[in-house]
Amino acid sequence: MSEHAPELWLARHGETEWSKAWRHTSFTDLPLTDVGEQQAAKLRPLLADVAFDRVLSSPRLRARRTAELAGFADPQVDEDLVEWDYGDYEGLTTETIRESVPGWTVWTHPSPGGETAEQLTERLDRVVARVQQGGRTLVFGHGHSLRALTARWLGLGVEHGRSFLLDTGTYSVLGEDRGTPVVTRWNVASW
Repeated sequence: MSEHAPELWLARHGETEWSKAWRHTSFTDLPLTDVGEQQAAKLRPLLADVAFDRVLSSPRLRARRTAELAGFADPQVDEDLVEWDYGDYEGLTTETIRESVPGWTVWTHPSPGGETAEQLTERLDRVVARVQQGGRTLVFGHGHSLRALTARWLGLGVEHGRSFLLDTGTYSVLGEDRGTPVVTRWNVASW
């Protein structure tokens, strides 16, 4: 384990057909598109010279394939890194959901049959606790859950994840500045 202050590197999976169409994707296990494969491969040179103490991935195919193409073929699979469970809204766009629930966002409204903000907080706090043991951790995951994980790293409620736009095929870095959790790089892409 590194003696340095903890760092949390976040890599969002490459594009899928549903992410391209803005469809909410939690448990549906979709492959990357050709563009998504290219995005993931372009992460490799950006991450190649960084020494990680641990590499974790959501169990979803899109995250594991992104890890593989980025040069991390055997990450530790961590169920706590799955995407926010959208329940009945799986596969729907925000616009479609708003036809029946005006103003809906995952950050401000419940998803029937899905995961609550409290449940998401509980599992993301486990990730933060593991990372804060020290060293540099790289995680491969999903848009909303990585944004919420950032909020939890900063000591904010998961709803504050709405302020951290995160594109597919990008990486971000969270760290500390004299003991204060900070964002050190955000939404870095090679494309």
